Amino acid sequence: MTEDSSTSYRQAGVDTAAGDLAVELMKSAVTRTHGPEVLGGVGGFAGLFDVSFLKAYTKPLLATSTDGVGTKVAIAQALDKHDTIGQDLVGMVVDDIVVVGARPLFMTDYIACGRVVPERIADIVAGIARACSETRTALVGGETAEHPGLLGPDDYDVAGAAVGAVESDALLGPHLVAEGDAVIAIGSSGLHSNGFSLVRHILAGNRVGYLDRSDDLGGIVGEVLLEPTRLYTAPLLRLISDPRVGLSVHALSHVTGGGIAANLARVLPVGAWAELDRSSWSPPPVFRVLADMGGISLRETEGTWNLGIGMIAVVAESAVESVLERLATDGLPAWVVGSVSTTVRDFAGFEQGAKGVNGGAVRLAGQFA
Repeated sequence: MTEDSSTSYRQAGVDTAAGDLAVELMKSAVTRTHGPEVLGGVGGFAGLFDVSFLKAYTKPLLATSTDGVGTKVAIAQALDKHDTIGQDLVGMVVDDIVVVGARPLFMTDYIACGRVVPERIADIVAGIARACSETRTALVGGETAEHPGLLGPDDYDVAGAAVGAVESDALLGPHLVAEGDAVIAIGSSGLHSNGFSLVRHILAGNRVGYLDRSDDLGGIVGEVLLEPTRLYTAPLLRLISDPRVGLSVHALSHVTGGGIAANLARVLPVGAWAELDRSSWSPPPVFRVLADMGGISLRETEGTWNLGIGMIAVVAESAVESVLERLATDGLPAWVVGSVSTTVRDFAGFEQGAKGVNGGAVRLAGQFA
């Protein structure tokens, strides 16, 4: 590119030098996620990952997932705090892969922004890299795209995709779920990365700013809302590989958009159903305070927020205590919230499948503790 054309591109709002600096600032964080399977380092047109180990599999299956963080990025932008949003991205993507019993292998990210601020991009990617390291996922590539005129100078959005692998006979899902299986709830760290359009609507309606302090929420509003998504991959992989209880885990469900009932219904077989006991847990204060601000009941948010349950495990009833013990060892709060039945019944009032999946049926019953 000639100097004149480079100058013209800069005048159009795209600064390639800033993009190069951002790559330099993030390089060390990204490299720390690499094991010997990653070839070529940072900056290639495509990330390379050696999958020779799959030769040892009888029938290897690849699992893939893609997602973003949604409008939670608006709060990060308002606070000019960008070092946690990357963990949200990894949680949304990689924890979908472990649901089928797969081990995540590698991930790529995409950041679109109105203007490349190298330090900001590096903060975002550093958060992605830290979470990739925690989940033992190699961050093998990514893209930062500058979109002046489409996005404001300080606006950005993040997305990512990951690939994992699982032996076919170790696949988790509805085909394993049976009559009498226990439904175990695993606690969330807060809102995670879903339902923030409702959160922002509630705050705007009450003229509450992200920099305001809320005694009810226990701190600066924006900082409370930016609590990063809990990462479940590593402890759940340890659970399903535990020779004592691993085979007793039949299905996992990641509670994201759509809420608890709809996401659990996706991993139950057609004809199976579960009734979850609201009295078995108390939704954390962030959910109660926001619902009160919005003048709505917690029940009205059940299809939007996770209400304190970030992941669900469906396990054989005989293994419940061992599974709870294993999860507690990894610092995950967990409790029995219901059980699975296959007896014929009327499904009025139940959520049945979601996102195109013709699955089982789930409803929440009773009053929250």
